[in-house]
Amino acid sequence: MKKDLFKSGINFTIEYSVFREAEKWLEKHGVFLVIVFLAIISICSFLFYYENGLGLAYNDARSHLNIGRRVVEGLSTGFAQLGSVWLPLPHLLMIVTVWNDFLWHSGLAGSFQSMIAFIGTGLLIYLFIKELGGGLLGRFFGVAIFVFNINILYLQSTAMTELLLLMTMTAGAYYILLWQKRNNLIYLIYSAFWIMLSTLIRYDGWFLFFFASVLVFLATWRSYGYKTAEGKTILFCVLGGFGIALWFVWNQLIFGDALYFIYGPYSAYAQQLQAEEAGAASTKLNFLFSLKTYIYALAYNSGAFIMILGFLSMLFFWFSKAVPFVIRIATTVLIVPLLFNISALYFGHSILSIPEISGDTWFNIRYGIMMMPSFAIFLGYLIHKAVRLRFVLVSLIVFVTFFSFVNGDAVNVDDARFGSSRKNVWEASEWLQDNVSNEKGFVLISAASSDAIIFSSGLPMKRFIHEGTGVYYKNTLNDLDRWARWIVVRSYSDNDSTWREIKDNPEFAHFELIESYPFADIYQLKDEYPGNLITEPILGE
Repeated sequence: MKKDLFKSGINFTIEYSVFREAEKWLEKHGVFLVIVFLAIISICSFLFYYENGLGLAYNDARSHLNIGRRVVEGLSTGFAQLGSVWLPLPHLLMIVTVWNDFLWHSGLAGSFQSMIAFIGTGLLIYLFIKELGGGLLGRFFGVAIFVFNINILYLQSTAMTELLLLMTMTAGAYYILLWQKRNNLIYLIYSAFWIMLSTLIRYDGWFLFFFASVLVFLATWRSYGYKTAEGKTILFCVLGGFGIALWFVWNQLIFGDALYFIYGPYSAYAQQLQAEEAGAASTKLNFLFSLKTYIYALAYNSGAFIMILGFLSMLFFWFSKAVPFVIRIATTVLIVPLLFNISALYFGHSILSIPEISGDTWFNIRYGIMMMPSFAIFLGYLIHKAVRLRFVLVSLIVFVTFFSFVNGDAVNVDDARFGSSRKNVWEASEWLQDNVSNEKGFVLISAASSDAIIFSSGLPMKRFIHEGTGVYYKNTLNDLDRWARWIVVRSYSDNDSTWREIKDNPEFAHFELIESYPFADIYQLKDEYPGNLITEPILGE
């Protein structure tokens, strides 16, 4: 009997020793393993959606790729092509690769940055949970919650901006946490840098900047007094707000109005006015409905179970007396996406359409993905702490995630394929490809209204005259039948700027309607007028 007990003790010691060695090895190589795992998942996901023709389903994805392409190719190239509708960083990053035709038309020029951001965000989740005191299981499981979200996997495979924004915002929050934990000014500078990058991706980053600035001031004032708080906040604001300042300067230099991105004809403000006139701004000045709409968006993107568990894990963390107060305050940055999106809906700066509660189709439902890193971080911490419930929680999360894949439950794919973010431009694009590619002459079009047609036509950018081509566009409007051989417009909508400019032009009578499609009409110069037609670029940049 004693001999058996002795042997059992030896076996237990050996097994425990092996376990400890394995744990040490995982601890040492955890970051590397996470990066490799995320890279493999990222590439496989891209290939899956590319092979299924879904990588470019969002019209906005094609527009983002076109903006980057126009900087390096077209009738009027240069950085002015970055425009003012969208913030510039995603398009600046594309310039490195978008000059290549395959990378442009496959979408890889934009997907590259989304895929890298996917890897970066997953790694930050791992590091974030580690800094909160989470063990290996909590860290790996937190990463898995993010990685195996089907909507995240789809968006990281596209040229959309969500993943890049998630990475920069999460990095900003991570370094604020490190600053609070270690009281080292360098981490505050790192945070300001990443938040500055987020302000050049989407306006969510602007809200994060203002929220973080207030947090830095209050946290420093509480510990060190007003003078120190003033100095550190000024330092943070100068670095973190540099991108915002640059955007005002850019709009002043290029468009002659520092507020052009706010009030210009292609601004979000102008779009919201149109939506309000059409009765689509149902959340404006209605807080409860704004809250309900965004909660629905969260549930569709993360899954209702993950969302509920995510909010509960936040409360568990913030009310845990075992967590230092300064750490709890630092992690409040992680709820910025929730606060921003509800506020944007309430004040009418954003539109989010969900068939069950507003509108008859999907629109901007992807905004609900912005809380996924936060849910993953807090859930990873909960898995670490809730030892008795760990098996139940892990089993339920795996069960729900498995069936989301089995059912193909990706609301962003539905939005891209069937929602308002998807317009059927393939017919018009194919007509241009079949009838224009082997002919000489320019196509007059509005890039703001029909960028997806330009992309999907497969024609070079230099074949199109649009509002971004400067002197070519002005000359064409003044001498229509000398510059344009084809015109693509929405001749049923004054929202198409080119249609507004030409509909009363006497020379427009020299064109005949060739094809009429749901989102574009195609006109061609009549045979009796092509004598003086210009078919090659002659004006320079």
